Amino acid sequence: MNQVIQQLKERKSVRVFTDRQITSEEVSVILEAAVNAPTAGNQQLYTIIRVTDPQLKAQLAESCDHQPFIATAPLVLVFCADCRKWYKTFSEYGCNPRKPGVGDLLLAVSDTNIAAQNAVVAAQSLGIGSCYIGDIMENAEQQRKLLSLPPYVFPAAMLVFGYPTAGQLERPKPPRSGMRHIVHENGYRDMDAPELEKMLSVKTGNRPFREWIQAFCNRKYNSDFSQEMTRSVQVFLEDFQK
Repeated sequence: MNQVIQQLKERKSVRVFTDRQITSEEVSVILEAAVNAPTAGNQQLYTIIRVTDPQLKAQLAESCDHQPFIATAPLVLVFCADCRKWYKTFSEYGCNPRKPGVGDLLLAVSDTNIAAQNAVVAAQSLGIGSCYIGDIMENAEQQRKLLSLPPYVFPAAMLVFGYPTAGQLERPKPPRSGMRHIVHENGYRDMDAPELEKMLSVKTGNRPFREWIQAFCNRKYNSDFSQEMTRSVQVFLEDFQK
């Protein structure tokens, strides 16, 4: 197994960092990897906001589900799906463009997350840990204000980076479901309840499956933050439905 594949398999979310700072050269490598990611039509439908203001980092730590480690992370990047810059360029140069739509947003989100993952892979290769913060999609009105986001710009992902502590390095990576359940051939294969249980049983630890799945549903899918994320995404979608 080559080094890249090994690092991809070993990578896990890191939420506790040492005091070691990420150098400007390392930041450049991470950002260069991001902007060289695959992109639809070479459009680079994203804007990356590097957050260096300690006060802003602290505010994002609160607005993103009260996660203090965000405020102390050495590097914080917000990856925004950006349907504005091309639309504005077309308008400025008399191209008579239609307004961006939901399809444009989905394409931009895809572009954005590919760039974000390139940044994660580059950081991992340098020994730098990372964690995706999906909560950046919550509290739409507040995030817009904090990051000065105009219409047609959506915060698709936030990433925090830093050198992991020994405890983080030693912590086991949560197990993934088996490929036989995740990879389907020539079309979608709808799974019945027993196979769904087999697919997820690696994640339950010692808890009975029915007890675990109910608790997980309550903690994640039916949670207040999940419903807030849905509401916030709808707020951003309104830009694309006018």
